[in-house]
Amino acid sequence: MKRHNQILAGILVIQIILGIVVFWPKSAATGASEPLFPDMEVGDIVDLAIADADDNSVQLKKVSGDWVLPDADDYPAQADKITPLLDKMVGLTTGRLVTRTDASHKRLQVAPDDFMRRIDFETADGTKHTFYLGSSPRYGTTHFRVDGQSETYLTSELSTWETKADAASWVDTAYLSVSQDDVTKMTLENTNGTFTFTKDDEGTWTMDGLAADETLDENKVTSLIQRAASVNMTSPLGKEKKATYGMDEPNAVVTLETGDKTITLRVGAKEPDANRYVVISSESPYYVRVSEYSVKDLVEKTRDDFLQVPPTPTPEGDTNAS
Repeated sequence: MKRHNQILAGILVIQIILGIVVFWPKSAATGASEPLFPDMEVGDIVDLAIADADDNSVQLKKVSGDWVLPDADDYPAQADKITPLLDKMVGLTTGRLVTRTDASHKRLQVAPDDFMRRIDFETADGTKHTFYLGSSPRYGTTHFRVDGQSETYLTSELSTWETKADAASWVDTAYLSVSQDDVTKMTLENTNGTFTFTKDDEGTWTMDGLAADETLDENKVTSLIQRAASVNMTSPLGKEKKATYGMDEPNAVVTLETGDKTITLRVGAKEPDANRYVVISSESPYYVRVSEYSVKDLVEKTRDDFLQVPPTPTPEGDTNAS
């Protein structure tokens, strides 16, 4: 029995060594590290598409020298977010070969039907390339493979968190930004009524129609103005007005007046099965999605929400009253 256990232990050691030999990152057979995309420069890339394992995807395209989202009527993208990614893509090399076997692609998540990221890009001469980012065997490293090739490599220069497949990762998400201090008047219209607030020369807010026995809660007014004046989007939609956006009968309309302009924000339909609304600002030609949380108060506030709650009167004969 002891001899049998020794044999089994020896076989296990051999299997572990073989696994390390086969799968441990190593240099290519030539011993040289070659560029994965030779003779390519960052400026050559004019189209980039990223997809993830959850069927999310985003396309970025260079138009007249600027990066845009073509699926959202060329909404501006941020070159300072895209260029570093392209630089890392162009810098990928064959220096850390992991395996040459097709059977390993699924396990390493670099297969056409099992990947962490699929990245398609095109150069100015019309040449198209595809490669996959896969699993991370340890912190700071990622498997990758060029489509059509059996070899899978390892990189420390590029990761899946740098290649997110959503529009918000590649644009400025600040959709509307107005200085709260500059707002002198705000009107909110929703299904609960129309509420107009005006700031006097001393900076005090008042509300139209306030009764003599009512007191305005200015903190609630300034909180609402702050929300209406600073709107972040989750993704741009485009310039075309669609019936599904619900702008003919919006859930809320906010008008902000400053010293030199009037700004309108319309909150349209809530998207089915999603905690998002569609909005359009007079400051932008683009319709965008925003989170439900960011416009919830604009949609749901009532007149009473802006009033201070009167103190509860002390019952007569209450000996604990001070």
